[in-house]
Amino acid sequence: MGQAPKLLVQNEPLVLSYMDRNGKIAIEQVADGFGMSKGQLAQTAGLARETLYRSERSRTVKTQGRLREMLEIISRVADWAGGKEQAMAWYRAQPLPAFGGRTAEALVKEGKAAAVRDYLDHMAVGGFA
Repeated sequence: MGQAPKLLVQNEPLVLSYMDRNGKIAIEQVADGFGMSKGQLAQTAGLARETLYRSERSRTVKTQGRLREMLEIISRVADWAGGKEQAMAWYRAQPLPAFGGRTAEALVKEGKAAAVRDYLDHMAVGGFA
């Protein structure tokens, strides 16, 4: 079958590159970095559209956690996907056989980011889908 794709072991640099001075994920920077509107970013992360347009809501633990999960997963696949934009495309569109064909995006929206990370770790050590 060939070798499993090489995954980034350290997922922090992408997350850290979008942090502001207060340690919060900077919504505008993430949206701009992926060529999305805040509304598109909210949808991709499984958040209500208005969440990212309201400063107080965009800084909550839940919102920040969801964005961190999304960025961590994208960071893990960016190396073998060919960059962060391609990793975002994978995150949004690639069906994962181990999850009944659901995408990483769908799983994160369901609160199953840890399962996606475990799956990627499994694949990184030569596991099968």
